Amino acid sequence: MSTNGSKINQIKGLRRISVITNHQAKYYAHELTRQAAGDDIDRISTSLFDASVDLNPHQIEAALFALRSPLSKGVVLADEVGLGKTIEAGLVLCQYWAERKRHILVISPASLRRQWAAELIEKFNLPTEILDARAVRQRKKDGIYNPFRQNKVIILSYHYASRMEDELRAIPWNLVVFDEAHKLRNAHQKSNRMGKALRRALDGRQKLLLTATPIQNSLMELYGLSTLIDEHIFGDDKAFRKQYLHNGTNLEELRERLKGFIKRTLRRDVVEYVRYTERRTFTQPFTPGDDEQRLYDGISAFMLREESYALPKRQRHLTTLILRKLLASSTCAVTETLKRIRERLIRLRDQQVVSDDFLGHLVAEEELEEEYLEILEASAESGPIDQAEIDKDRINEEIAELEQFISWADAIKVDA
Repeated sequence: MSTNGSKINQIKGLRRISVITNHQAKYYAHELTRQAAGDDIDRISTSLFDASVDLNPHQIEAALFALRSPLSKGVVLADEVGLGKTIEAGLVLCQYWAERKRHILVISPASLRRQWAAELIEKFNLPTEILDARAVRQRKKDGIYNPFRQNKVIILSYHYASRMEDELRAIPWNLVVFDEAHKLRNAHQKSNRMGKALRRALDGRQKLLLTATPIQNSLMELYGLSTLIDEHIFGDDKAFRKQYLHNGTNLEELRERLKGFIKRTLRRDVVEYVRYTERRTFTQPFTPGDDEQRLYDGISAFMLREESYALPKRQRHLTTLILRKLLASSTCAVTETLKRIRERLIRLRDQQVVSDDFLGHLVAEEELEEEYLEILEASAESGPIDQAEIDKDRINEEIAELEQFISWADAIKVDA
């Protein structure tokens, strides 16, 4: 009897261990209330306590639209410019974060990465991490083996994300946000390497696409965006063309199908509670000063040379585009680039291995548009220069010219 009694007491003890305390039960109940139905306003209300934003009704509706269906693979929020698509995305990100779904990725143009980080921190109190090649190398040196797997919202540029296909595929992202998603409107085309890489890397992940211009020239651009979410929404491109692009197509049917994953709000829809300042465009001419013109002419002549160590031969066209863009930006901007080119020539002259991939770093550091990155990716990399072919006298002449340009630029204190 004593043995049986001992066993009974052990069983009771095990049962007591498996029973949660009142405190734990209250905590679990609280967590469950944060996961209300997708079309319930309560689902996002609990995630707004830390938000520092003044919300408009259309933004709440857009966030609920993005959260409403657990079976949907994603949506497109296509509000007109100025209606707050970033706020709408922030609401969705907040809700995912509150539900402990914290593998979150934001992909944006390089020039908007810092803006995204600032808004998510300041307005929604969400921790963020901007990653590029340099940041990833530093994180690994700091002991973070996989910088993409952190308890933060990860922010990448389109170009860098497409290069990290294998790394991104290995992470079970809960949500992927594409800002300026129209940049991938041709993702369905075989020639679009960036779009295809991102489709492969993030296949099956929940997606939120943001764009003010879901269509510009062709209905096929809508099809391209749909393939980012789910390539089976409309079938293949041939079926889409046959059904909606040929004569006698049913555009009403297309609109109904688009309502399932695209929400667009126009300015005229919100004028009753959003006041807009009337905008008028005007042209402001300017005339560069003599010093600015001298610098511009000197750099222009330098770039027109057929043979130059300063400019990678296979990427001369892109280098010219970048330098002209910087010349039109400010004297300070082009000065820093000239200094980078000069340092590259000094390393080359001193027999150090020099890779012609310096343009990739330049584009990323200057936060230039993704179009430049696409041109860079399309151009063949020439690799390290053969040290035996180096003419040090010519390199020294080019270094001297660059130093002259830098001196002229430093002398310009105010840009006209």
